[in-house]
Amino acid sequence: MTTSTGTATYTEDFGALADGSPVRRWTLERDGVRVRVLTYGAIVQSVQAPGRDGSRAAVALGLPDVAGYENFPAPYFGAVVGRYANRIGGASFVLDGRTHRLTPNEGGTHLHGGARGFDKRVWDAVAVPDGVRLSLVSADGDEGYPGRLDFSVTYTLEPGGTLRLDYRAVTDAPTVLNPTSHLYWNLAGADSGSALGQQLRIAAREVTPVDAASVPTGELLPVAGTRFDFRGMRAVGAGYDQNFVLEEGTEAADAVAAELYDAVSGRVLTVRTTEPGLQLYTADHFDGRPFGPCAGIALETQHFPDSPNRPEFPSTVLRPGEEFVSRTEYAFSVR
Repeated sequence: MTTSTGTATYTEDFGALADGSPVRRWTLERDGVRVRVLTYGAIVQSVQAPGRDGSRAAVALGLPDVAGYENFPAPYFGAVVGRYANRIGGASFVLDGRTHRLTPNEGGTHLHGGARGFDKRVWDAVAVPDGVRLSLVSADGDEGYPGRLDFSVTYTLEPGGTLRLDYRAVTDAPTVLNPTSHLYWNLAGADSGSALGQQLRIAAREVTPVDAASVPTGELLPVAGTRFDFRGMRAVGAGYDQNFVLEEGTEAADAVAAELYDAVSGRVLTVRTTEPGLQLYTADHFDGRPFGPCAGIALETQHFPDSPNRPEFPSTVLRPGEEFVSRTEYAFSVR
């Protein structure tokens, strides 16, 4: 156990995959918040945070063992997804005049990195001050993406129990990259049923509307007067799988991209990010194995879906000699 920097950190065996690959679990604890991270999928298995009465509850959906994550891969519970989070239409894109065909895994669409994305890999892990860094190498041609990608995500617990995610990557050939964390939040507790009554605010004046395949049309739709208007706190409600265009300035270190609040427990989750977009997903299709519909709310910080095919969207191109850097923070408090 390491405690000298303020965060208690320790690691333990956490079973093995069906093919025998061993999985480790890292635990970080600071200021009442406990986070558990797996080397499989860089999954955040558990986040525990105190409520108004001081009691601690699991506020992120997770599964008790490795077999669960292998048996229920599609929800991406707590995983880092990549190389490209969300959807790339037609499972292809053109970069520098060359067409790259990706693995289609949602009809004809490429979703969350394909059939074997980052969420289905065993990552290397090393301790760092206040946390753990997980890394992997995505080979040239992996799921159709060009270039070797050296990628890492660092999880740290900052003062006050803020969970910080720092992504970094370099490549040896032009490619595209758009990772995210697929955490599902339920501030009342992971076993408390639907999270739709919790209050949400998103700092976004526009969304990117989608077609029948859930791929952006390229338009920007103002949220005013629509069901997508979360500029003021209100109950989440059902039926969302939508990218929000975060307001200019939310990439600043102290700016708030989104805030989630549970009035019963008093827990507040504040999201800060350097990313330009945030996907709200309410998990309406959970079927009770192991969680029921809308048991958690995903707030996926990201670049926009299908950006490689939409030059009008912020670019996701990464070139040799450049370094991809992205940060997202989840801060916990009570009200």
